[in-house]
This record gives sequence, structure tokens and C-alpha cells, in this order.
Amino acid sequence: LTLVLLLGGAAQFSQVHAEGPMTLPNRLDSVVASKKLTACTTGDYKPYTYLNPESGAFEGIDIDLAKDLGKSLGAEVVFIKTSWPTLMKDYTSGMCDIAVGGISVTLDRARLAYYSAPTARSGKTPITRCENVDKFQTLEQIDRPGVTAVVNPGGTNERFARANLKQARIEVYNDNVTIFDQILEGKVDLMMTDAEETLLQQKLRPGLCAVHPDKPFTFSEKAFLLPRGDEVFKHYVDQW
Repeated sequence: LTLVLLLGGAAQFSQVHAEGPMTLPNRLDSVVASKKLTACTTGDYKPYTYLNPESGAFEGIDIDLAKDLGKSLGAEVVFIKTSWPTLMKDYTSGMCDIAVGGISVTLDRARLAYYSAPTARSGKTPITRCENVDKFQTLEQIDRPGVTAVVNPGGTNERFARANLKQARIEVYNDNVTIFDQILEGKVDLMMTDAEETLLQQKLRPGLCAVHPDKPFTFSEKAFLLPRGDEVFKHYVDQW
């Protein structure tokens, strides 16, 4: 009986290898076959993703990276607008193949999707009017009555603010493109966001200054969102 089982197993093994390796459906093969790579992105987070209202086209570091990934696959990249509050719902619904645009690596998102290898490292730090830089060096200085911190809803900026500010007021502002004007105009005191965004915004808006962007309060990484469980596609993207 043992000999029969061994011979039967050997016959099956030989048949599989004669026909070629078995493969499961994966996003890599479907993108290559369709010659189209769809990418969800918010379009409101410079320098990673920005929907230019004049051209109607997406711009930014992650937009360029996504286009390069598409080129490596022989595929046209189609960008699909999403928002921070709906990002994970949109992505897990199958709306797009990848999601890009300065997406921070978090454990709750990792429950729902794979991440690529990190594309950038960052951390939360304040940006405020230049005359107030010395006033907002620490979380203790920021978390005081009379201080107002502005946040964009649905992302890691809001989460960080709510976890650390108990006495300061948190104001939610829905437009992540013009949110920094609220600080410049004196309507709020500061915003805590990723260090690289504060460095860019102080260049775009003279009068605003990044607060110790070289020593942020936290450490975080940015990456692309990929389909959960698709090892073939993740391996390719990481290799790219």
C-alpha cells in the first residue's frame, strides 16, 4: 500500500511539473494583460499628490513613482480621486489596484491591505507662523488652553492631534490644500503634520515656519497600498 501511494504521488508530481507550475490569480498578471494600472490618490497632499485645478492632472512625488511603476509593467496609469476619510473603504472595495500619495503605514490599515516596501520616512511636527516658533516647541507647550490646532479629517494628522491634545482646541478643516492659509491668516495657531510637508509649505507660504522638522515628535513611514494576500504583486512592487 505504501509503495502504491508513493508511486501515485510521484506520478502527480511529474504531471504538474510537465504542465508547468500552478499559479493563482494575481494583480500582476491582470495589470500586464489589461495594460492598465489604476491608482487611488487624494490629490491634496503636497509634495506627494496634488490635483492641479488648472491642468486637471495629478502631480507629485508618488504620482511620478506610480507612473514609473506603470511603465515597468507596460501599463497606462489611471488615477482615481479618493479622500482620507474614505481611502480604505474605496481601496478595499476594489476601486483601484494600488493607492498612493504619502500614505502613512499604520496597523489598522495593515489589517485591510498590504503595504509596499517604504518609500519615505517621516514624523509629525508643527508648522506655525514664524513669530510663534519658540512658543510651540513641545507637546506640553502646544497642549494648553487658548491654543488652537487645525487638522484635516480622516488621516494620521487628526489621529495624532486627538491622541496628544487634551486641553488645546482642535479645529477640523476639510480642505487640505488651503488649510495652511488658516494658520497664516491667524485663524488657528498651528498644524501638526509630516515634517516634509512643513518644509514644503514654508517655501510656498512665506510667514509660515516648520518647527524642528529634523527632530519630529514621531517616526513613521510612507508606502503604497497593495491588495491584501497578493504575494505575487507585492513581490514585484517591492522589487521595483
